[in-house]
Amino acid sequence: MTHSTIARTVSALALTLTASLACAQQDEVGEQAKKIAAGAGCFTCHTISHQDSKDGKLPIGPAWQDVAKQYAGKPGAAEFLTRVVLEGSNPYSSHWKGKAAGIAMPPNAVAISESDARKVVYWVLSLK
Repeated sequence: MTHSTIARTVSALALTLTASLACAQQDEVGEQAKKIAAGAGCFTCHTISHQDSKDGKLPIGPAWQDVAKQYAGKPGAAEFLTRVVLEGSNPYSSHWKGKAAGIAMPPNAVAISESDARKVVYWVLSLK
């Protein structure tokens, strides 16, 4: 093997290891966020992925994959959504009309801390 072949092989292995570690960390973050969300009662209104109802009824809150898609690449999205989780949303400016049955998100500051809300929001925004 030449020096350049060894260098390319080592570089490829390093990239593979880095990607594997990133996936493992993302899985750990996701599990932690799901535990926080479950403890705060978020799954009462939200699901992770969009699920069509068999009875035609809309879910109470939007699926988090839909939230991630709605806010993808928008500056300040994480801070805005953290505020919505803690303080609630305005029922007169809902952009989930036709996608969710709930009129507005209630304030949840009594159910979840700001740091935990932020962890859940960052995880939600990472969903595909």
